[in-house]
Amino acid sequence: MYILVIFLVVLAALGLYAVGVFNNLVRLRNGAEEAFKSIDVFLKQRYDLIPNLINTIKGYTQYESGTLEKIVALRSQAMQAGGKDGGAAESALSGALKSVFALAENYPDLKANQEFLHLQETLSGLEESIQRARRYYNASVRDLNNAVEMFPGNLFASIFGFQRMEYFEVDEAETKNVNVQF
Repeated sequence: MYILVIFLVVLAALGLYAVGVFNNLVRLRNGAEEAFKSIDVFLKQRYDLIPNLINTIKGYTQYESGTLEKIVALRSQAMQAGGKDGGAAESALSGALKSVFALAENYPDLKANQEFLHLQETLSGLEESIQRARRYYNASVRDLNNAVEMFPGNLFASIFGFQRMEYFEVDEAETKNVNVQF
């Protein structure tokens, strides 16, 4: 009789532990997915500001149409790539945007334009937010991956179908060749 009670208590404790592990894995997965969605929100805000930036610059820079066209092309590439696969396209776009702000040094009237300054400040803030969101996403993925891979969580993760998530990475080889000429 005591053995049956002990067996039931152990079984109940194991069941409660499994529920706890499952809930933790769900929380970690949902946190990582939420973190990735926040990256998408910041990227969309950046994509929406780029046409305004281009239109503002066009009025001041007569000889820089190739640069502006390159930014439009990089924006389209980044929007199409999207997701975790868009890391290289996003980095290329970020690099091109930084180069555009250097363009203002050659055009004092543009540098003094309030709309340009506001767009520059807004895009700079968005770039910082994107970087923070990427770091937060990678930290969330790290926590989930640890829970999925470490014992005894890995046993429950495989039973419940949880898998590793991929980090948001930028391929160094693809981003080193970003070159916007003025």
